[in-house]
Amino acid sequence: MAYENLRLDFEGPLATLTIDRPKALNALTTPSLRELEAALREVAKNKDLRCLIVTGAGEKAFVAGADITEMAGYTTCEARDFAGLGHRVLAMLEALSIPTVAAVNGFALGGGCELALACDLIYASEKAKFGLPEVGLGLIPGFGGTQRLARLVGRARAMELIFTADKIDAAKAREVGLVLEVLSAEKLLPHCRAVAEKIARNGPVAVTQAKRSVLFGADADLRTGSELERQSFAMLFGTEDQVEGCKAFVEKRAPSFKGR
Repeated sequence: MAYENLRLDFEGPLATLTIDRPKALNALTTPSLRELEAALREVAKNKDLRCLIVTGAGEKAFVAGADITEMAGYTTCEARDFAGLGHRVLAMLEALSIPTVAAVNGFALGGGCELALACDLIYASEKAKFGLPEVGLGLIPGFGGTQRLARLVGRARAMELIFTADKIDAAKAREVGLVLEVLSAEKLLPHCRAVAEKIARNGPVAVTQAKRSVLFGADADLRTGSELERQSFAMLFGTEDQVEGCKAFVEKRAPSFKGR
């Protein structure tokens, strides 16, 4: 389908979702969030996809946040609905069965930082800036930032970033564990595509089960998470991909996975 606020491009087993409002620094509005929701449904229905890359249009911003001009006049009920929409969309992104890679090419503030946090892997250009500056507006993060950031970088570091409203550069983001790698602007997307292609070459059912085990296990005690892993491991022995993967290893050739 056609989108006004984003682009969704497919290339073989990979998809790239680009938030495309560069004049507004790709700020998230209600219409853009609804389009993002529709795009994620489109991605989820495509059984040939193996990885999704999320990035922002232009050279300045990944996503600079939610659109403050839209939020400024909200009533309490409207704010609750807007936050609910953001939570629903980012939960949908996080729950995709395929891995997701954030290519953070510029400002990732507020809702933009939260969008990146909902992805499985985060890579950043040297120009990137991260932050959850909402308390400086008399607000708090409203799209899951208080929860996902603490789980990724630890409670104390998350509190420091949220309470101070500080913006940190890509190098600092890597130091605190928010970002995996920092690259030059021209190398960011090629690097993310290379990672996505490497993922796409592996057994897709196995990758999905690995993602499921990590995500669900992270919020469980060790015993529960280990049992989830054990069940997923056993289930994979009922797939054609497991047979092909082990056979290819014995025959010393590249496997040909079918995703079943």
